Amino acid sequence: MNPLDNDIKFVSGVGEVRAKLLAKEIGVRTVGDMLYHFPFRYIDRTKIYNIGELNEANTYGGYIQIRGRVTGKNFFGEGRNQRFVIYIADQTGKAELIWFRGIKWIENKFELGREYLIFGRPSFYRSELSLVHPEVEPIEVAHARKESCGMQGIYSTTEKLSTALGTKGMYNIVGKILDNCKGKIADYMPQYLRERYGLIPLEQALENIHRPQSAMALKQAQYRLKFDELFGLQLNIQSLRSARTTARAGFHFGRVGKFFNDFYNTRLPFPLTNAQKRVIKDIRTGTVSGCQMNRLLQGDVGSGKTVVALLSMILAVDNGFQACMMAPTEILARQHYATIVKMV
Repeated sequence: MNPLDNDIKFVSGVGEVRAKLLAKEIGVRTVGDMLYHFPFRYIDRTKIYNIGELNEANTYGGYIQIRGRVTGKNFFGEGRNQRFVIYIADQTGKAELIWFRGIKWIENKFELGREYLIFGRPSFYRSELSLVHPEVEPIEVAHARKESCGMQGIYSTTEKLSTALGTKGMYNIVGKILDNCKGKIADYMPQYLRERYGLIPLEQALENIHRPQSAMALKQAQYRLKFDELFGLQLNIQSLRSARTTARAGFHFGRVGKFFNDFYNTRLPFPLTNAQKRVIKDIRTGTVSGCQMNRLLQGDVGSGKTVVALLSMILAVDNGFQACMMAPTEILARQHYATIVKMV
């Protein structure tokens, strides 16, 4: 069984409740769905800012990482309106860490005088820095923990999912999946194609899109996954085209007859451009193939698309068929009718 097809609920830290939430909120039901839920941006977790250098105009992309020593803590409000505040400081300034939920669990995690590493989204009130529901861990734990990479992905989410998991929770789930699937993700792309187009292996691309070791690794992962998306689209189109041309015969317009020649030589209101001639030749080639033909003709307003369509219709009439021109609005249909009647 492909490990990417496994139910997301079996991943450690997910379970039945979170699995249902992931499915409902962002459509993630399998391990593969989670791996293909890519970060929309990244934060450099190797950088630690001084509190004093941060201000409202300088928040470094919305998330920051600071370190500070606990100088105090306090409760404000009552019941559902209660909030818990931790006061921290470093040598350059001071800040507040604020929680509105999970207060009973949070309050016993902090010791006065102990230093912590804090990560979160900054906000300012009267020029004072505060972080609401930040990620916090003792500084010695942060030093002992070996980071898998310096860049942490930020994932698109919803309010309910953000409350249940948070940025770190999503990142941790993806990390566990990548660790569990190491060496198990098959690459459908043959090696000779990867070498021809400079593509890294699929497993490496998925690893580096979520936990990039560098900006270059991230760029390589994005290139591979974008290539896969476009390549799959092209294969699907080619498959549909192949089925259409082999399974269903098209009408055969074997000759260019009197109607076409008379119109071209005596009624054509203006000489055709080289581009129009080339397009008509392409259409003519398709109509003698015996297969169904589809063409998309693209051009600016006034470039002569209608006359090319009319010549194709006349070609059909020359071979004993009827032709129909469809328009998306009644006004446009009337305009085309008036134009064509005048020309023919």
